[in-house]
Amino acid sequence: METENVTTVTEFLLLGFMYEPDVEVILFLVFLIVYLVTVLGNVVIIILICIDLRLHSPMYLFLSNLSFIEIFMTTCVVPKMLANLLSKRKTISFGGSFAQPYFYFFMGSTEFILFAAMSFDRYMAICYPLRYPTLMTEKVCANMVIGSWIGGFLSVFLSTVLKVKLPYYGPNVINHYFCDSAPLLHLACTDISFIELVDFIGSLLLLLGSLSFTTVSYVYIISTILKIPSAQGRKKAFATCASHFTVVSMGYGISIFVYVRPSQSDIMSMNKALAIFSGILTPLLNPFIFSLRNEQMKEVLRDVLKRVISSIRDG
Repeated sequence: METENVTTVTEFLLLGFMYEPDVEVILFLVFLIVYLVTVLGNVVIIILICIDLRLHSPMYLFLSNLSFIEIFMTTCVVPKMLANLLSKRKTISFGGSFAQPYFYFFMGSTEFILFAAMSFDRYMAICYPLRYPTLMTEKVCANMVIGSWIGGFLSVFLSTVLKVKLPYYGPNVINHYFCDSAPLLHLACTDISFIELVDFIGSLLLLLGSLSFTTVSYVYIISTILKIPSAQGRKKAFATCASHFTVVSMGYGISIFVYVRPSQSDIMSMNKALAIFSGILTPLLNPFIFSLRNEQMKEVLRDVLKRVISSIRDG
């Protein structure tokens, strides 16, 4: 019996958006501007939180980590996508095809766990305001942040190891602008039902678990706010949660629709469009949502800009 020689795939072809070259140049400019604004906006938030003592509180510690995650997440995807938009050969190496989705979903998983931590912080601040400083200490907050990162790392580690070990003999074409988990997995030349189940259960536990925790926290938060006698007090309490609630709603809504399905081989074109929102537009919007809806952040930003303008004039 003869053994058929097979060659393992060494790179994958990303179809991207499949538009005419002129259109792809326009897309390159649009996504480049979006990427630069995303990085700049989130860097500004991190700098403001680091340099101003008024922002040295648990809420802003979580926010600075969230901004770092947004920078890292969009950087996992956009630079390669930009390079491919201007390239005739839109390829990614075998190692890169697994490293890209690993770090992308590592950041995404960490973000959802961080959302739950942020909701718990708001719960403690509003429901137990007098005990808040003693309960949410610097050590407690640091441990919650570290736990979010460790949880995000572990949540995608097993699935990625299993996918790397699968045989890939061809085809090597991915109908996406980055190596998303589902289209890459469906190129494996073997039965993938077990790994699909692992992905499904992992996504279900992570997304619905953190969402349930966040939802319960907000039920208690809203219940406590409604008991505040003054309208001004209720408005101020709601304002401290509005930004977080907006970001959480966008993040969970898109991700649950895209990733919490037993099989993701269908509606790939819709997944590609939704991935733009979750991986590119959401990191762009988050710094504006948090800064424009947060009076303390706006106050610090105004003060910093005044000092910068004053120093330029004096210089």
